[in-house]
Amino acid sequence: MADSDTPRRPPLLLPDAIHQAIKPGTALLRLETTKSREGLLDGAWWPRTRDIGTELPALISVLTGHLGPITRVGVDASAWNDLPTRLVIDGRVVHLDSDPVGDDTVLITRGHNDHFALLVVPPDTTADAAREAMARAVRADNITQAAQILIATTPDPTDASPGPAATSS
Repeated sequence: MADSDTPRRPPLLLPDAIHQAIKPGTALLRLETTKSREGLLDGAWWPRTRDIGTELPALISVLTGHLGPITRVGVDASAWNDLPTRLVIDGRVVHLDSDPVGDDTVLITRGHNDHFALLVVPPDTTADAAREAMARAVRADNITQAAQILIATTPDPTDASPGPAATSS
């Protein structure tokens, strides 16, 4: 049989259903589902807390179902509480690499060298800002760094116009 006659299995991409909201109070995940993976980020994750032991297993379980086994996760050490060096998730050891880089991303590794970079939306972000940040991160043509997306989508509390009582003559 010629190579052209062999059916090719498409890469394990995330289906559009991944964009559906999960029950309230749980972390949200959005990923680019195009085959190109040309954007700077492959998706966005909005965990509900800074407890990696609580938040990461659900993320890894969902990603494993679509991408295959996840072997490593790179995180910003300064963004998480009580960061372990590994977790056992669904019976598999997932190694955590930490660095105090403050880059607002998590790097997911499947296989030996296939990386997926996800924007991490801080847990205390408003729903509107989180939705906007996540939508920007999953655009196939996104070339904006994660930190810049968060800055652009987070309302600045000093931008609020002062009320009439705050004006002076």
